[in-house]
Amino acid sequence: MKRSLSLLTALFCMIGLVSYGQHIEPLVQKPNCSFRGMDTYGERSIWVSGTNGTVGKSVDKGKSWKWVGPKGYEEFDFRDIAVFNNYEAVIVSAGTPAVILRTVDGGASWSQVYHNDDPEIFLNGMDFHGDRGFAIGDPIDGFFQLLQTTDRGATWRDVSGSLLLFAEPGEVGFAASGSGIQLRGENLWIGSGGSFAAVFRRNEKKMLMYKMLTPIISGATSQGIFSLSFWDDKRGVVVGGDYMNDQYNEHNVYLTNDGGDTWTKPVKPVGGFRSAVMHINKQKLVATGTSGTDVSTDAGQHWNTISADSYNVVGKSKSGKRIYLAGSNGQISVLQWK
Repeated sequence: MKRSLSLLTALFCMIGLVSYGQHIEPLVQKPNCSFRGMDTYGERSIWVSGTNGTVGKSVDKGKSWKWVGPKGYEEFDFRDIAVFNNYEAVIVSAGTPAVILRTVDGGASWSQVYHNDDPEIFLNGMDFHGDRGFAIGDPIDGFFQLLQTTDRGATWRDVSGSLLLFAEPGEVGFAASGSGIQLRGENLWIGSGGSFAAVFRRNEKKMLMYKMLTPIISGATSQGIFSLSFWDDKRGVVVGGDYMNDQYNEHNVYLTNDGGDTWTKPVKPVGGFRSAVMHINKQKLVATGTSGTDVSTDAGQHWNTISADSYNVVGKSKSGKRIYLAGSNGQISVLQWK
């Protein structure tokens, strides 16, 4: 009887998956590695980064992989990666010492472009818009740490104090997927957690900084905003929750239509804790985390869980026709979405 029920359950899950037009296929699995960094270039290139100094790349849509981790950094955990073409990429580590490395030859060699051995430094992620980029780190002396580059990560400048990124006691960032920061045009968005779940918005043209509280669950070190995605200056989504209770989904996802001034709960939420979210276009969104992956086809109002498998990070090809997932067991998969 139990076997029959389990088969029926599996059948209904498969029917549900097909009905939404999504299918997740494994591409490769790297033993003894956890991936939290991912970026793509064009339609064919995918790069990932993670524990044990691991960096991998594929230039054929994930069919074959080359492991190009920097020599001498095997003990580092590279939580985020930014890719500019098939040859140029930047990786950032979490923990102390904090380092940022850059390659201009497809990973054959890496140069260290930033180093900080302050015992309190902890970088969470980075994002670029063209040649400009920012890397965000946990607060030191009441300020979130912020590094700025204008040359694709070749050089970095500490701008922490000048951007007025005030942190409340117990407020932190998360290095769960490198997507708690987004640079879109003139706007820089940063999400926080811990004692408060807030979104910072800085307009680079007007030089104005806003900090807006969100209803995402907060109050504990494991709670808050883990990822955000804005598809224009007004509309965006934040996801997160409590990674220590990854089935909880009461206050894990919120939407804004006014640049973050106000936030609303979707009609149907994500299925649990989510560490990464990405808009594929103005209507299609994907969110993933240790308790599963969800998709939305109506700008985040309704979410459908399509898999209970654990992943940490999501990426997409330039056209959005191929969506990639990577996780803590070294697995990299592709989500086909018709």
